[in-house]
Amino acid sequence: MRRAATIGAAFIALSAAGFAVLAQSESDEASVDGLSFLGEPVTVADIAAGETLYAENCASCHGAELEGQPDWRRRLDTGRMPAPPHDETGHTWHHSDRNLFIVTKGGVGAVVPGYESDMPAFEGILTDDEIADVLSYIKSTWPDRQREFQAEVSVNDKGDL
Repeated sequence: MRRAATIGAAFIALSAAGFAVLAQSESDEASVDGLSFLGEPVTVADIAAGETLYAENCASCHGAELEGQPDWRRRLDTGRMPAPPHDETGHTWHHSDRNLFIVTKGGVGAVVPGYESDMPAFEGILTDDEIADVLSYIKSTWPDRQREFQAEVSVNDKGDL
């Protein structure tokens, strides 16, 4: 009798652990309500990956809290602009997904030929999916007002990548 109870308890514990793992994996793949990138739903896993990639590749210039460099609207002595914030205080949310993707992949010169910037092109450093994850993470931090505005800008941008 005691052995049957022990086996039963072990079975219940293993089942509970299995359900917990399944629930966790489903929650990572669940779409975040109201958030998409280039028309595709964004998942919790996309945002988590993007947060890590942002910390590794972007935070040194744009800030760990997406706050940008100090006095980011004023040109540096080099004539170049400091890194802007990616939070709601900056202008990132004024641009479409397509535009943000192109600038991140190809650098500012990809949209403004000849423009000199300290912003590197991430082509060959990050994959397209990783760029999408970083931008999805950034978008996930914006308040609803900025997210809704940026979503409308993205919908109205009919250009190609």
